[in-house]
This record gives sequence, structure tokens and C-alpha cells, in this order.
Amino acid sequence: MPVFAGLMLIAGIFVGCGASGTEGTVDGNSTKLESSSEATVEPAAADTISVVTTIFPEYDWAREISNGVSNVEITMLLDNGVDLHSYQPTAEDIMKIATSDVFIYVGGESDEWVEDALKEATNKDMQVVNLLEALGSDVKEEEVVEGMEAEEEEEEGEGEEEEGPEYDEHVWLSLSNAQTLVDTIAEAMGKADSANASTYQSNAKSYNEKLNALDLEYQDVVKAAAGDTLLFGDRFPFRYMVDDYNLDYYAAFVGCSAETEASFETITFLAGKMDELNLGSILTIENSDQKIAKTIVDNTKSKDAKILSMDSMQSTTSDDVANGVTYFSIMESNKAVLEEALN
Repeated sequence: MPVFAGLMLIAGIFVGCGASGTEGTVDGNSTKLESSSEATVEPAAADTISVVTTIFPEYDWAREISNGVSNVEITMLLDNGVDLHSYQPTAEDIMKIATSDVFIYVGGESDEWVEDALKEATNKDMQVVNLLEALGSDVKEEEVVEGMEAEEEEEEGEGEEEEGPEYDEHVWLSLSNAQTLVDTIAEAMGKADSANASTYQSNAKSYNEKLNALDLEYQDVVKAAAGDTLLFGDRFPFRYMVDDYNLDYYAAFVGCSAETEASFETITFLAGKMDELNLGSILTIENSDQKIAKTIVDNTKSKDAKILSMDSMQSTTSDDVANGVTYFSIMESNKAVLEEALN
């Protein structure tokens, strides 16, 4: 089968839930946007190193690692606010992956489409970074804590293999994980572009020093805090963060949940926990309509808890990038929210 025909076939498989949007591409230090539904994918120049990432944290890490290297082109596929869990690739997305020098993706259930996409790779020297594989035993299974709305399990058909554990994909929300992943990405970029390998390693080292300093600031915030429990009236993608700092949490749903309605039991339990722990705030993730959080607050005794928002970086767009948003700046903002929530 011709390569492009094969790519179109794979993309067609995923059209059902997918949505076309814009793709952000960084070429050197400049940013350009192109519509993924209209763009013509052309091979990169011979001396250009093409790095394709699925989500914003990977994109921003690659940008930091390649600082000062003018021939690196970085593409973020999920750049129009589409959530990782609902993203489906277009034909243009798959073409970009197939011809890239470095491809970086998360590797959980949400990325099951990647295996087929990689079969169409035309660059046999492509470096592939799977975040979950890079972290190995540090990857955590999703957990359902007390009071959390459990997802409905799909019944397995006769003869179907039993599904394995479902892993929490939100590994980028740990600053410790981020440092490991930055090193892994720098190594992959160095293999794809040996001429600039030392620059990538040097940039990764400098950037990880900043991430480590921010991690220490998080530790200081937690040590000085009055409380040690967070309560989310929403999905909870921050498992890695709270585990890093030995915090407890309650939430309406697991991080990868597609549920949008909480049961009476869940609302009642979480409202009761806010009263029991005397929590002055409840949290949501970015772009939440806050309906569940407001309902929980309305069912507490005081009815005056503040609703705060932490950014899980699942909706970061090319416009945000153009306006100066970075992984580091978001994690700094999350630190300030964490401090307020714990005091």
C-alpha cells in the first residue's frame, strides 16, 4: 500500500470523535500556526530536525532543550484545546509523525492510535519517546479513593482478554518526573542530531536546575501549610503531584474520567469532608464550569468555601504559547494555588 494511502486509512479510523483544529509549529525561535485541516505537509529541509509532540508539556520541554539551536522545528499536535483523552489524529498529523526525527507522546490508553501511526514511519532513524515507558516503575495506576465516583466498567465479550491495569497518564504534573523526562528527551534529540547533542544536554541540565529549585519551593509550601488535604469537585489529574509531597486528597472523579455528573452520594460525601476537615476552598481543573464544585459548596454548613482552579495543562493552546505561557510558569501558578488551598 502506498505510504500516503496507508496514512489516510489510519486517519479515517479515528475520525468519529475527532475534530480538526490548528497546529502550532516552532521553527527555531519563531512560531507559526497552520490549519491542520488545510495544511499541505511537506518534508522538512534536509538540515532541519523535526520534533513532533502530542501535548504542551512535551512541546515546551523540547523548546527549552533546543534553545539556541536554529534548525529545530517543533510541532504540538494537541494545540487547540482538545483534551488528550478525546484527541484523534488527522491525516496531516500522522504525516508529520511519519516524517519526524523525534516523536514524543504520553503512551497511555489515550495514545493507543500511536502504534498504527508509527507503522507508517518513513524515517527509520526516528527517535521515539514514550513518557510512561521512560518513567518505568514510577508510573502509577489510577486509584479510586473514598467518596470518588467510580467509572462504569464495560462488560467484556466472550473470548476477550481481560484488560490490564489503567495507568494515570498525567505524569507531567510531577516536577520530579519532569526532570527525568527532560533528560530522556534531550538524549533522544541528541541521537537525532549529534552535531548539537552537547547543547541539548547543557540546556537540559540548566532547565532541570530551575525545575528542581521550583520543586524545593513546593516542598517549602507544603511544610509551612496549615493543612495537608486537597478536595477537588472535578476530575483529579494531580495524583503525581500530591504523592510527591505526601498530601491527601478527595475528588469527584479519577483523572481520566469521562464522567460529568456526580451522584448524590458523591456530592454528600465531599461536602461532609469539607465540613469535617474545615476546608476553606475546593478545587477544579482549568476550564471547568464549576457546577459540581458549586453544588458541593452549597451542601456544606458554611456554604462560603472559595473555588480555586489548578491548571493540568490539558487545554493549553498555541495562542497561550504565543502569549508567553510555559510549563514552568503554569507550575509556578499552581504552586500559588496550592499554597492558598492548604492554608
